[in-house]
Amino acid sequence: MPKQTWHSANSSSPSMDPTHLHQIAVEAMRSRGLLPVFSPQALQEAEAARHTGPERRGDIRDLRQLTWFSIDNDDTRDLDQLSVAEPLANGAARLLVAIADVDGLVRPGGAVDGHAAANTTSVYTAAGIFPMLPEVLSTDLSSLHENQERLAVVVDMKVAADGTVAGSDIYRALVLNRAKLTYDGVSAWLAGESPPPAQIASVPGLEEQVRLHDVLAGKLRQWRQSRGALNVNTISARPVFRDGLLVDLQPDEKNRAKDLIADLMIATNGATARFLVEKGFPSIRRFLQSPRRWDRIVALAASHGVALPALPDAIALDRFLSARRAADPAGFADLSLAVVKMLGSGEYAAAPAAADGANGLAHFGLAVNDYAHSTAPNRRFPDLVTQRLIKAALAGEASPYSAEQLTEIARHCTLQEDNASKVERQVLKAAGAYLLHDRIGDVFDAIVTGAAAKGTFVRIGSPLLEGRVVRGFEGLDVGDTTRVRLVGVDAEKSFIDFERA
Repeated sequence: MPKQTWHSANSSSPSMDPTHLHQIAVEAMRSRGLLPVFSPQALQEAEAARHTGPERRGDIRDLRQLTWFSIDNDDTRDLDQLSVAEPLANGAARLLVAIADVDGLVRPGGAVDGHAAANTTSVYTAAGIFPMLPEVLSTDLSSLHENQERLAVVVDMKVAADGTVAGSDIYRALVLNRAKLTYDGVSAWLAGESPPPAQIASVPGLEEQVRLHDVLAGKLRQWRQSRGALNVNTISARPVFRDGLLVDLQPDEKNRAKDLIADLMIATNGATARFLVEKGFPSIRRFLQSPRRWDRIVALAASHGVALPALPDAIALDRFLSARRAADPAGFADLSLAVVKMLGSGEYAAAPAAADGANGLAHFGLAVNDYAHSTAPNRRFPDLVTQRLIKAALAGEASPYSAEQLTEIARHCTLQEDNASKVERQVLKAAGAYLLHDRIGDVFDAIVTGAAAKGTFVRIGSPLLEGRVVRGFEGLDVGDTTRVRLVGVDAEKSFIDFERA
């Protein structure tokens, strides 16, 4: 899930006490086996890092002079990565991505590491963020803040004119963030819809950097799409607050700057996976298998007059999606949601050290075969594990994890990621139930997001949330559009119930 953004707005909707919503989130965390608070030992250990700092032994390059910058949400404080680029001959470019050296501050086997290994992810709820690491680390000491020197692991890539990553290297370095830019500000500027962010004028060379990044991201994306990467446009719910009270749930959509960063991170994660293979190290991979519900995707395409192959074909699917985006831009988000639901969720798996050990661990949606999460060690445990593997390889040491340990870590991370998603949905539904408590009987346009033995679920658009169809669900399947009537809500139990209208 994207990092949570917080907004305020004027609204006549009912509001909910954030303290009450936070307690619902805490109880949801505990019921799913997630730790909502840090132990005193973990907090003490994190605070002690202020005095000890990260270890600086070994080969560390000084790259503080480069024009590093970040792009993230307006209020994000746990900055995991920076980037900088330079043009090369024949349309190629050099792209450097610096990843926060979180391992240097989180001792393996310590109390902070234990909490991170238990939860495996930060949990972003409508009641607030439950970080994987104490904030003294994630939003301070290990965050790549503007104008702060930081240690980082740098993935140094050569991107060819056709968007292929022609070569890469990884090393440790000292970096300095010259500008913290925002998704909305950069996206609107690149689209010609607003003036440039203030830092563009104040930081020499920054405008050229951002424009080069935009071009590079486009080349990387185009190369992946030629191999079948899916160009979808999913949206998530954004809590809207007024005077500290939740008043609405509105769509938080993708934009040009978010796509830019996503494309750079996909390339970085691929380079990381290949580096560990070259060093003879096992790794944790992120993969998405061929869709089990391809028959439903075929039926969905057929309803739009398009015939897809009988067997999963990412290139054919992306061609269909691109055509629908052009034909019906307004409806593309709902179509994307349907396809994403049918594709299923990604998983983590351990890949052995052998070069061919990751066979079968390709990512269907991204059209990449080598993919190891590495770019967000402040908020994802697999990324922290990957960073430890990289640093051990750089130091000429043995792998800090056995293949059996990585297998168990991957299994647990997949489980806890699913639990975190369930908590996020539960808290969102609790908030939505309160927002809808005076709208019983209203009818909404909806799209079916789940159809299984446990129930049939739909998503409505205003407020943006999911609920269960308790009557008239027979015959509904994922991707279907329908109209539903609100028949009941319960904020305490996170119930939002509809009947087919």
